Amino acid sequence: MGTIVVGYVPKPEGKAALLRGIDEAKLRNCRLVVVNSNRGGRDMDDEDSVQSQAELQEIESQLEEAGVEFEVRQFVRGLEPAEDLIEIATETSAELIVIGLRRRTPLGKLILGSNAQQVLLDSKCPVLAVKAAK
Repeated sequence: MGTIVVGYVPKPEGKAALLRGIDEAKLRNCRLVVVNSNRGGRDMDDEDSVQSQAELQEIESQLEEAGVEFEVRQFVRGLEPAEDLIEIATETSAELIVIGLRRRTPLGKLILGSNAQQVLLDSKCPVLAVKAAK
């Protein structure tokens, strides 16, 4: 059974990536590894940690309901989210990474977000970038 890695953030683009990851897992008969990566450090306090844990429990319920094999990993170790996604994709020999993209201003459209760009350029497996519904 293959593996699909999904980059998840509790925002519309992360939810879109999760939904598409579930669809791809069913289509390809793969297991999902959902990665929630936070930079951590001084920016993440106890309240943020509790909220993040509750969000991850909701994801697990959603994945159980979808009937796909899954694993949820949360990182707060100071790495960029792109680094965590690429590392997990390499570790699991993933056949696909799914990431969400957010809308950008006209100036922001000139470049992708740094994490999305790093995943697209540095991943050894295909990357599916999805955007959130309007």
